[in-house]
Amino acid sequence: MRRVRAEILSTRRVGVYHSLTLVAPEIAERARPGQFVGIAMPAGRSFLLRRFYFIHQASRRGGWAGTLEFAFEPDGVGAEWLGSARAHQFLDVMGPLGRPFAFPRRLTNCLLVAEGHGTAALTFLAQELRARGKRVDMIVGGATEEAVFKPIEVKRVSQTVAILTGDGSLGTKGRPVEALPEMAEHVGAEVVYAAGPRELLRAVAEFCREHRIPAQVAVEERMACGIGLCFACTVPVVRKDGSGYDNLRACVEGPVFNPARVLWDRWMADIPRMLPTPPGGSPVVGSWPG
Repeated sequence: MRRVRAEILSTRRVGVYHSLTLVAPEIAERARPGQFVGIAMPAGRSFLLRRFYFIHQASRRGGWAGTLEFAFEPDGVGAEWLGSARAHQFLDVMGPLGRPFAFPRRLTNCLLVAEGHGTAALTFLAQELRARGKRVDMIVGGATEEAVFKPIEVKRVSQTVAILTGDGSLGTKGRPVEALPEMAEHVGAEVVYAAGPRELLRAVAEFCREHRIPAQVAVEERMACGIGLCFACTVPVVRKDGSGYDNLRACVEGPVFNPARVLWDRWMADIPRMLPTPPGGSPVVGSWPG
């Protein structure tokens, strides 16, 4: 993990999201899909904690070498401030943080399922899988067309794509998980990756358990420190020997987990989290509003 003073190379609006590209070679060189960065808030503000966002792109070669990109929704005080940032300003950035996705050694057909800004993390993953000779198919969605993150880029990095929106404004009306059974059979999915809300991740976990398909999920969890000190982002995960469970930290032991070992009933009951929300927005969220 590195802490750097990163210059903003560009900022743009992408549907309901903001996308920032930073010059941060120390982080970009080490970044892997599923990892995230922590952005410090300015001194003198009424909110102190960093905001955490999945890495969407990390360029190590070519004209964009040394840059990384992340995306967020400007729906909290911190994110609103970040959304007002402009090119050539500087941000205090920590990263890359967290445990990344693992790449399959022998399996080749990879199905990626994402909803909302979870697509940002999986687009990065899709590029890395393709570079390793894997087949990539994707299911993505959002509440509206504007909430589907970069659908053109999704089509570019995957063999086939199913797009679903809650209001039917783009693709098929529905949620991404509704397309999972048919898509998995159609593409011969051998491994499934997912990122998005807990409801989506749980549905993916149940499907993959029933069909004996290995899977990995990147959780969206509230965070305070991002480095494992505060235990604000714990996820209940069964031990490998089945002797019990541990509350693992999403920022250190995650955010990528084996969904077959997550205690979904216990974790789903933990909504909302116990951390207080100050007036005007969420204090700590990873990739993730606020």
